[in-house]
Amino acid sequence: MEIFFNMKDTIVQIYEIQTPHEAEEMINMGVDHIGSVLLSQDSWKVSSVREAVRVAKQGARSTLIPLFSDQDTVFRTLDYHDPDIVHFCDILTNGHNIVSETCKELTDLQENVRKRFPEIKIMRAIPIAQTGMTDHIPTLELARIFEPLSDYFLIDTMLVNSAKHQPAGAFIGITGQTCDWDMSKELLNNSSVPVILAGGLSPDNVSESIRYVGPVGVDSCTQTNAVDGNGQPIRFKKDLEKVKHFVEETRKLDA
Repeated sequence: MEIFFNMKDTIVQIYEIQTPHEAEEMINMGVDHIGSVLLSQDSWKVSSVREAVRVAKQGARSTLIPLFSDQDTVFRTLDYHDPDIVHFCDILTNGHNIVSETCKELTDLQENVRKRFPEIKIMRAIPIAQTGMTDHIPTLELARIFEPLSDYFLIDTMLVNSAKHQPAGAFIGITGQTCDWDMSKELLNNSSVPVILAGGLSPDNVSESIRYVGPVGVDSCTQTNAVDGNGQPIRFKKDLEKVKHFVEETRKLDA
């Protein structure tokens, strides 16, 4: 399997970049993977995202999350947007160490994407619970299922407290909370697929996360977004100073 990363430098991946201007700003800051999101199957064709992908590919690598898994729509999406990497982030588990019955459909999807678009790398999000709750998610089993059909794993936080709901519904991510780094390190040590660490990473903790877990890359979305008057992250609006600081904190460990 061809691996799409540089062993010398830690990959910096930043999400919710939806316009070409934002993509250009990310390139200028030294971001390696510039991520965009398509919110629904009904709105899979977004010209501004397509242009953001085009700009991102001029100085970095583009990653694209489709928040849907219908194969025909995924194919149309990849034909139209043409990213370097497609990133699937379905939840994958029914909780309490039970693998979701949809995993077979999702592995079939990845296999068919690989056949139809061999030039596009596949990133699969693997859920890990927040600290102290790892026994609720079959993380290593899920990794084994998707390992043969993935070029990257992204490990991200899944909330398992029954009083809380996933912010993205049936998809992993944007919790703003760190995942269990011990389980993250265990997954990394048992995976032949390069692992990017996500989940509540910010300029304040990214260096510590790299030293502790040792991933090939780090991902930030919520914690590098701008915030509103109540201190809540604003979707699809980056705080450029936070992104710059995140990149700097990562790069100082590569020096």
